[in-house]
Amino acid sequence: MWWGLLCALGAACAYGVASVMQAVAARAADNGGDDRAGVDPRLLVRVLGQWRFVVGVGLDVLGFVAQIAALHVLPLFVVQAALAASLAVTAVAARVLGIRLGGREWAAVGLVCAGLALLGTSAEGEGSDPVGLGFRLVLIGAVVVLGIGGFVAGKAGRRVRTPALGLVAGLCFGAVAIAGRVIPSLAPLDLFTDPATYTVVVAGPMAMLFYATALQRGSVTTSTAMMVLGETVFPSLIGIFALGDRTRPGFAIVAVAGFVLAVAAALALARFGEPAPVESEVDSPART
Repeated sequence: MWWGLLCALGAACAYGVASVMQAVAARAADNGGDDRAGVDPRLLVRVLGQWRFVVGVGLDVLGFVAQIAALHVLPLFVVQAALAASLAVTAVAARVLGIRLGGREWAAVGLVCAGLALLGTSAEGEGSDPVGLGFRLVLIGAVVVLGIGGFVAGKAGRRVRTPALGLVAGLCFGAVAIAGRVIPSLAPLDLFTDPATYTVVVAGPMAMLFYATALQRGSVTTSTAMMVLGETVFPSLIGIFALGDRTRPGFAIVAVAGFVLAVAAALALARFGEPAPVESEVDSPART
């Protein structure tokens, strides 16, 4: 179980550093013009023209491999809360961009760590309950619905668009986690024939596109907060009610407290979901 926790924390570190690399790349990328243009798939092509973004994607891939390894031995609520901690990594790493952390933000980083420690002590390491083809097909159907919802949200007014796109992106990331959890084998033939693999292939890029669009055309804090909620709460509930996730006997309250603490503290760091837009804060006092 402990190596699973190390994999989850390794994934959080990889995702957190990747966010900083992608933030630097986003500064040099074309915004694509019209703010009312909706979701533009070419946005991913433009940012992929930046080598730092490509490095960030490479770190995302490493993080995903570590996430899959963790998902096969830990409950979804532990792994997804650990991934929310990538915001703490991003906040600390963002100092290389000249962004200073205030006292409350350092406290939030500490609370994320405390929440994860509680989750680590309460988790029971075991695999997923088996699910059938029906569950996998429903998951693919949910991703299709999310895709349609994301493109519709991209056409909405600014006040609705940003939180909606952030939430859809988070739900897509959650679908990736659920699919990774139910994939029984990483053998090439098994991956090729398992519908869950295609859920990952489709939902992953969709999540990146919707999240990037939300960040580019709306509030960083709102986008990231909604993304964190979508990628933690939804898959955690699926893990509990459909995949047999559970805590150690007598540790349910500890697990709930750790989950709430880690996610709430991560939300307090939501503005670091993408450091680039807060460049104006470099020369101003940090918020405390």
